[in-house]
Amino acid sequence: MNHDRIPRGEPVEALLFDLGGVLLQLDWDATFAHWAGCCGADPRALRERFKFDADYERHERGELDAAGYFASLRRSLGIDLSDADFNAGWSRIFVGEIVPTAALVARVGDRMPLYLFSNTNPAHYAAWSREYAELLRSFRRIFVSSALGVRKPERAAFERVAREIGVAPSRILFFDDTEANVAGARAAGLQAVHVRSPQDVAEALAPWLPAR
Repeated sequence: MNHDRIPRGEPVEALLFDLGGVLLQLDWDATFAHWAGCCGADPRALRERFKFDADYERHERGELDAAGYFASLRRSLGIDLSDADFNAGWSRIFVGEIVPTAALVARVGDRMPLYLFSNTNPAHYAAWSREYAELLRSFRRIFVSSALGVRKPERAAFERVAREIGVAPSRILFFDDTEANVAGARAAGLQAVHVRSPQDVAEALAPWLPAR
């Protein structure tokens, strides 16, 4: 067993989950395929050109609106799509729940307060909050970077979320599939689990899972 997956520290009073890669499956290829189909481009070329750049981060902090970000994508990807075509492809990234983890969340929700913290933009938030409303009912509150004005792995992001939850950072257990976000959470004082598979979540949640 990899003991780095098992949190150590103060008693946990709140569980905080990332969304994409932890609770929802992401498929960037579906997005690139849609965009490519709209303009006759090679989806592999679009994937190679796409970067999680400064404008991407500004969009997730709410500093750049959708029209501004899509204008940035026209330049960086070298394609001329309408905002509507960009938006239609943009939300195809979400392709379904990660079923074992969704089931774990449903089981533990009556025993621990659950919260969600996602780096996301308004269009993506509108898509997944509607499509996965049943899954999201387990969470007492959903925090999104574009509304907060800060994003993971920034220390200020985790400190803001902890204040909003009303629990000391050291008593929050955070789950994320991105190593940099896990490191950022730990630097801000949270306990954190790097999620590589649903098994990592199951091992960390074992103390609160009701017996079957």
